[in-house]
Amino acid sequence: MLAQNTVNAGDTAWVLVCAGLVLFMTPGLAVFYGGMVPARNVLAMLQQNIIALGVVSLTWVLVGYTVAFGDDAGTGLFGNLELLGLTDLKVPPAPNLHVAAGQVTIPTLAFIAFQMMFAVITPALATGATAGRLRLAGWALFLAVWSIVVYAPVAHWLWHPDGWLAKFGTQDWAGGMVVHSSAGAAVLALLLVVGRRRNWPHTAAPPNSIPLTIIGAGILWFGWFGFNAGDGLQANGVAAQALINTHVAAAAGMLVWLVAERLKDGHCTVVGSVTGAVAGLATVTPTAGYVNTLSAIAIGAIAGIVCHTALRLKYLFRLDDALDVLAVHFVGGMLGSLLLGFFGDNGINPLGVDGLFFGGGGSLLWHQIVGVVTVVVFSFVLSWAIAAAVQAVIGLRAPADTQDSLDRTQQDTDAYHLGSVAGLSGTGAAQRAQRRGQGRSDDRPAGGAAQRDRLVIAMLDPVLLPDTRELRDTLIGAGASSIVVSDATVSTATPAAQSLPRGYWQEQDLLDRVRVEVLVGQEATTAVLDVLGRYGADRSESYVQDVQPATDIR
Repeated sequence: MLAQNTVNAGDTAWVLVCAGLVLFMTPGLAVFYGGMVPARNVLAMLQQNIIALGVVSLTWVLVGYTVAFGDDAGTGLFGNLELLGLTDLKVPPAPNLHVAAGQVTIPTLAFIAFQMMFAVITPALATGATAGRLRLAGWALFLAVWSIVVYAPVAHWLWHPDGWLAKFGTQDWAGGMVVHSSAGAAVLALLLVVGRRRNWPHTAAPPNSIPLTIIGAGILWFGWFGFNAGDGLQANGVAAQALINTHVAAAAGMLVWLVAERLKDGHCTVVGSVTGAVAGLATVTPTAGYVNTLSAIAIGAIAGIVCHTALRLKYLFRLDDALDVLAVHFVGGMLGSLLLGFFGDNGINPLGVDGLFFGGGGSLLWHQIVGVVTVVVFSFVLSWAIAAAVQAVIGLRAPADTQDSLDRTQQDTDAYHLGSVAGLSGTGAAQRAQRRGQGRSDDRPAGGAAQRDRLVIAMLDPVLLPDTRELRDTLIGAGASSIVVSDATVSTATPAAQSLPRGYWQEQDLLDRVRVEVLVGQEATTAVLDVLGRYGADRSESYVQDVQPATDIR
């Protein structure tokens, strides 16, 4: 480590705090994604993100750090292996580390910890695209190999002073290429290997908890201050500039995204708000320490419109990117890296280069183009090779018949125990409201029950059914003696347009419904049908049949 008299306590404290902020982003990402997936895949999504903290933290200490930040092996492609397992830390971080201004005055271990958190969250970004399709063991193996073979070399190219892209003149403040572009290219490769979900795009996958997604977005926004403001490794004016740039870009991205939603769909959504903010955050990442405040606002605004437009690309190319990682992170990371070639301002950071709009000509833009293309191609090719190998050896794609309920098949438990009916409150997927025969006259002659009992089957619209208790009480009041409520997916003769999160519509020929089976006396059948009609049951698609208890069968 550095000698004590060369360590600046303020800079060290700042970098350590930023390391904690970036670490917090990984559970934040888990919650952000977790709220967007169906209720039966929540725990699987959380696990796929959280496991990166375990796997990648160890690969970083054992191998990743020395590949990324060890002394260059002489090619500019990767570091030597002298720091395997962090066994020899005599040399501090190089004082001309390209994202740092001036001499580096923090302990080497502080730098290692800070960079570790970037390595952890980068591959975790991909889980949103592959939601509902990953085997945990295969994913853990992919994480371990990818963090060493793909992430660490790319970090060396751009963030080590002797990396070939850094020496070429390509700049990446906090990870537009190292993080977002490399992860986005990995997403493309993973989607080719794991394929699409069953019935995609014809079956909607509604989010289980939008409030959970909003909480996750808030954690990400908060953690992004450390993500972007700590990269200079000093508590100084550049850090403050990077922090304010981060915030205003997110704000601009949010507002422009909402305007785009309003113009396209006629409404603004809270999911659109946070998605636009994350798009602004991802896009400003490579520029945060190199541009002025007004430029950051412009970058965030451009991100809002470009990333919103990019949502349609997955349908154009038939890529089942479940949570739009490509549109937000991949497009955002590449866009921000290229925009630096226009908005770079040497007056903000002496290590920065003036872009096209600040009199610097097209040199920086050319360097950025080369960097983006190189990182994307490298990450895509190696990511595909790793994913294909993992699929062949231990399996990466979850079996198709388990994808609708990964929580149960992989963890033998459920995230929610309030009932399985599509986000409704209740006490079970199949509940009896009361014992048969209660709540209506029981003075009919013996043996007459079979003639008087009817089973009513109807499909309700979950949007019109806020509470299963309300439905139960109303049906009991109408004369129901037994009620069963369960989830159902129904086909439609004519595909229906359904609004999905993030401001776009999708043709659906399989729709989520609530199936209700009601046992009722003949005289109360009409009243029960009227009640069900209030919750979206169409009489032409409801059925009534005479039934009798099994005890009456001889």
